[in-house]
Amino acid sequence: MSESEAPGRVPRGFGLCGYSLGAVREETAMNDHRKLGRELGLFDTDPLIGAGLPYWLPDGAVVRHALEEYIRTAEREAGYRHVYSPVLGKRELYEISGHWSHYSDDMFPPMDLGGEQVVLRPSLCPHHAVIYRSRSHSYRELPLRMAELGGMYRSELSGVLGGLTRVRAIQLNDAHIFCTLDQVAEEAQAALEMIRRAYAALGISPARYRLSLPGSGGKYVAAPELWQRSTALLTEVLERSGLPYEAAEGEAAFYGPKIDVQVVDSAGRESTLSTVQVDFHQPERFGLHYIGADGAKHRPVMVHRSIIGSVERAVAHLIEEHGGAFPAWLAPTQVVILPISAAELPNAAQFAGSCARHGLRAEIAEPERGSLGARIREARLVPYQAVIGAKEAADDLVAVRLRDGRRLDPLPVEDVLGRIAALVSGHRTDLWEGAPR
Repeated sequence: MSESEAPGRVPRGFGLCGYSLGAVREETAMNDHRKLGRELGLFDTDPLIGAGLPYWLPDGAVVRHALEEYIRTAEREAGYRHVYSPVLGKRELYEISGHWSHYSDDMFPPMDLGGEQVVLRPSLCPHHAVIYRSRSHSYRELPLRMAELGGMYRSELSGVLGGLTRVRAIQLNDAHIFCTLDQVAEEAQAALEMIRRAYAALGISPARYRLSLPGSGGKYVAAPELWQRSTALLTEVLERSGLPYEAAEGEAAFYGPKIDVQVVDSAGRESTLSTVQVDFHQPERFGLHYIGADGAKHRPVMVHRSIIGSVERAVAHLIEEHGGAFPAWLAPTQVVILPISAAELPNAAQFAGSCARHGLRAEIAEPERGSLGARIREARLVPYQAVIGAKEAADDLVAVRLRDGRRLDPLPVEDVLGRIAALVSGHRTDLWEGAPR
C-alpha cells in the first residue's frame, strides 16, 4: 500500500481548494513537512518507486515551477548563462574531479555500458568544468557565470532519508563562476546578496552562517596552501559582508571550504540550504585556463554557489516555515473565487478568465460545495478570496478577503487584479498595500 492510500488520507482531489483540510489535524500543528506536504497534496512517495524518491503532485509541481522560474530569472538578471548537462558521466570524469577517491561512498555504483563504466552524477561541477574547457576563454570574458537547475543522485542510506529534506534524486540550483583570483571575493559576496534577496522573497530567514572547514583524515584533498588561500578569501567575504558566522571543522567539501547558510526544521534539526564555495582544486585537475592580458595561459578560480540549494529541501523548509500558507507568488492557488449563489457563476467564470490573463492561478469554489463560510474556511490557505454577490455582479466589482483575515471594500475587477498581479510578479510577501490590519 502506498502512503497515498494509507488510512486517514483525504481521498478527494489534489488542490488546496479541492478538499477540506480541516482538518489538518493537531499533530500537523508543528508543520512537519513530511506530513503536512502530503495533507496539502504537494508530494508523496510509493514503495514501487523507492525510498528517497518522492514524486510531485499537481499543486507541488506548481510550487516547484514557481520556485525554479524565480531563481532562473534572478540568475539571468545577475549575468548568469544557463546550460544543460547529462545526469550520467564516465567514471573517469569523477576520477579526474576527485569525487571517485573522496566521495564514492555516497555515489551509486557504476553501470557497465559498451565496455565503459558510467555513473549517475553526485554533483554538477565536473560537467561544468568540462563545458568551460570546451571553448577557449579570454580574461575579458571573466567572470563567466554558468548556471543549471540539474539533477544529481546520491546513494543515501535508508535510515537518513526523510520526506523532501534528504532524498536520493536531487534537483539542484547550482552555478559555477570561473573568474580571476582578484574577482573571487566580489563574486562570492554577490552570491550572498542573491541569497539574501531570495530569502526575503521566500519569507524565510537563515538560522546562522557557517564557515565550513576541513577536518582530519583522508576525506579532503591534500593541498594545504590551496586550503589556506580559499579559507582566507571566504573569511574576507564574511567579514566584508558584516555577517556573524561560526567556523565548523569537518564540514567542508572535499575540495574546498564553504560558506553554508543553515536553516532549522520544525523538529529543531539543522541543515544547509544555500552555499558558496571557493575551489582551486578542480580547475587544476581539469587543466582549465584563460588567456590573460599578457597573452599567456592562466588558471581560473571556480566559485561554486547555490542560492536556494536543492528544490526538494527548499520546498520542505517553505512548507514548515509557512505551514502551507505560502507567499502569494508561490501559492498553488492564488485566488479562490466565491460566488454567493449559482446566479453569480457566469461572473465568477469571467473573473477566472481575467485572472488567467493576468497570469494568476485561480479556482472557482462553487456554491454547491457548501455555505460561503464553509468555502472560506476550506480555502483558508489561499492568499486571496474573491467574493461575488448580486451587487458585485451587477457593478462588475469584487469583494476581496485576504488570507490574514482582512476584508477590503468592493473594488473594480481590473483594479483588484492589477494590484494582485503586481504583488505576485514582484515576489512580495505582503498580501496588499494600504489595507488596514
